[in-house]
Amino acid sequence: VDIVLPQGPKGDPGQADEEQVHSLVQEYLAQNPDSGYLTQILPLKEFPDYKIVMTTGTYTGQENMQIDSDLLDEAIENQNQEPVFRLYAWKPRCISLGRNQKDDFLDYEFLKSKNIDVVKRLTGGRALLHDNEITYSYICPISALKNGGNVTESYKEICQYLINSFQKLGIELTLGNEKGIHTKFDYCMLISTGADVCYQGKKIIGSAQYRKQGYILQHGGILFGYDKELLESLFHEE
Repeated sequence: VDIVLPQGPKGDPGQADEEQVHSLVQEYLAQNPDSGYLTQILPLKEFPDYKIVMTTGTYTGQENMQIDSDLLDEAIENQNQEPVFRLYAWKPRCISLGRNQKDDFLDYEFLKSKNIDVVKRLTGGRALLHDNEITYSYICPISALKNGGNVTESYKEICQYLINSFQKLGIELTLGNEKGIHTKFDYCMLISTGADVCYQGKKIIGSAQYRKQGYILQHGGILFGYDKELLESLFHEE
């Protein structure tokens, strides 16, 4: 993505206003008429922690993971210094598996009967069902974060951006207060750590991270609701 907003001091989102952002968007679209990624820039004032905010609509699981991968590679190739924040949805419903997670707990016949896809993520972690949720991804150079060199602290730093944005909507979220644990659970939302985002003590955003050539891709599901019976059938866990 070749839209660069004015660069402020480290951690400062700069002085770009909404009119300037939309002007840059129009310039970008005029130069890249076939772009399948950038479709909308959200008002910058609602997301002061991000330089570039984009939504890309609803895609299959394979397409969504490919877009995240392409955006990461593009950032590396161009040595982009501005973080990119993306929001997207999934159709059909899809289970995403962590990079090193086995799929032997899945019943593919059952998934087919429910029209649920399966895709592997670049990132690690446990499985997520992308259904009643919206997914975010955040891509930036390690140097863009105050604690970019520390995996856990960089998780928290990026998650804090989400917490700040939800606070503007009147929704109070917090970071979890539990230490990382080892568990047999295959479903991501059953595991809570100090780097997860919670609502009234319950995990609501599950995230995972991948690092490549000095850049970070972090993405995760922002849960709106859940089908308890379906989840138990998929993951064999209560």
